[in-house]
Amino acid sequence: MWGLEGKTVIVTGGGKGIGRTYVEAFAEAGARVAIADIDQSSAETVASKLMKNGKTTLVKRVDISSFSQCRSLAEEVWDNWHSVDILVNNAAVYSMLRRKPFIEITGEEWDQLMAVNLKGMFFCCQAVYPYMKQKKYGKIINISSSTIFKGSPLFIHYVTSKSGVVGLTRALAREIGADGICVNAVAPGLTETGINEGVTPPERFKAAIAERALKRPEVPNDLVGTILFLASYHSDFITGQLINVDGGVNMY
Repeated sequence: MWGLEGKTVIVTGGGKGIGRTYVEAFAEAGARVAIADIDQSSAETVASKLMKNGKTTLVKRVDISSFSQCRSLAEEVWDNWHSVDILVNNAAVYSMLRRKPFIEITGEEWDQLMAVNLKGMFFCCQAVYPYMKQKKYGKIINISSSTIFKGSPLFIHYVTSKSGVVGLTRALAREIGADGICVNAVAPGLTETGINEGVTPPERFKAAIAERALKRPEVPNDLVGTILFLASYHSDFITGQLINVDGGVNMY
């Protein structure tokens, strides 16, 4: 259905949460998946399960705030599989955050979050670009957040970083479209992942359901179809776009 058999995919932050679901979906679709995560143990757990089922994976510990580590990731994937077809920029600082007024957020906290959520995404794009350009084909999928539509309070550094993802996506799509590379973004709504629950109080999950046109919780599998579509040949003439997947909270 997706035409992803034999394609090479990098998923950052692929060891847990929504990223793990992306990894499993790509593997099930027949792709070779590089699981990049700062938590190598989690990534290896995912890879071990997939390899027992005959899937092809590679694990790489990566701190995406370091360009040299991003470049090393791309190089290792290329050396192993001789292609870098798809990048899912999923890694982000989120689970360790605590909601607080903007006036209490320090410059250090701001810089640490931006170093991963925005600069790290930029570095990953830079790292894979030469390989995609060489083949005149590639798919870059950047993960934003539906918080950008609402300007969610007490999370200003996170919301700002995810807004920046949209600008990066649009500018990069313009710049590298001539190289046959599509760049798009996805904005998930509040998703039940086992990680989000540590950051967001239960009443916020209930409020999210009430705001949706589709009255149920959002789960990681709700994002899989959009991600696989943007990675597949079915979306070869779509670039520079933001697709909102939040059950109909925000409509534009």
